[in-house]
Amino acid sequence: MLDISPVLLLELALLGIGSGFLAGLLGIGGGMVMVPVLTFILSGLGTAPELAVKMAIATSMSAILFTSISSVIAHQKRGAVRWDIVKHLAPGIVFGSLVSSAGAFALLKGSWLALFFSLFVTFSATQMFLDKKPAASRTMPGAVGKFSAGSVIGFLSGLVGAGGGFISVPFMTWCNIAIHDAVATSAALGFPIALANVAGYVFSGQGIAERPPNSVGYVWILGLVVVAAFSVMTAPLGAKAAHALPVKKLKRTFACILYLVAAYMFYTGVKSLLG
Repeated sequence: MLDISPVLLLELALLGIGSGFLAGLLGIGGGMVMVPVLTFILSGLGTAPELAVKMAIATSMSAILFTSISSVIAHQKRGAVRWDIVKHLAPGIVFGSLVSSAGAFALLKGSWLALFFSLFVTFSATQMFLDKKPAASRTMPGAVGKFSAGSVIGFLSGLVGAGGGFISVPFMTWCNIAIHDAVATSAALGFPIALANVAGYVFSGQGIAERPPNSVGYVWILGLVVVAAFSVMTAPLGAKAAHALPVKKLKRTFACILYLVAAYMFYTGVKSLLG
């Protein structure tokens, strides 16, 4: 049995507090922070590096199920969620998420997932930091375009264990959706992304040896319970802060956080490949 120490519980609680706040603030579901921290914690508990990355991704996505609900309720009170966009992106998101989590995720090595996480997040951070202005005439694409965009968001989210905000927020702002509305709508999209991906992680992780005790598929239940319990309390605080910050500062805050976690996951991936 795993020794559940007070230090471990404190680490998970602090992770929940921080990731919940960031989920509400930036619409990223908290996964950009949860994945590297959970990878570090699971590795410290003796989980093999390759498996630690996969379990961190799956557990992060599971926590987003709860964080997204808390965050979107806070955003909805301010009328910022674009439910018309959620409705049209959700079918593609579910499709892409299932293909990713039940198929590609199980086939790829954890080290390659870590490197992919790092490189894609770096690209997303750069787009946000430069604050490129979309063409004034650009709008959301038609039905086929929305399904395709949703599929890409769901697929990539499943590979990196994030709520999709690192793709959906830049995509919506590129289509001239106001940044605060994009963050709020991204929070709402986090639920279908998480639901479909978690189902795939549980299915594809059955029978994997050397998992920590009390794991279901690739999902680490202890990490999920503690992180989710604290993140749902701080997500509304992040949502409140999001509506008080200026647009450019919000984008650059998003970008700087992503650069830091990208660097750590790149180091993790390279170390795993060389080790």
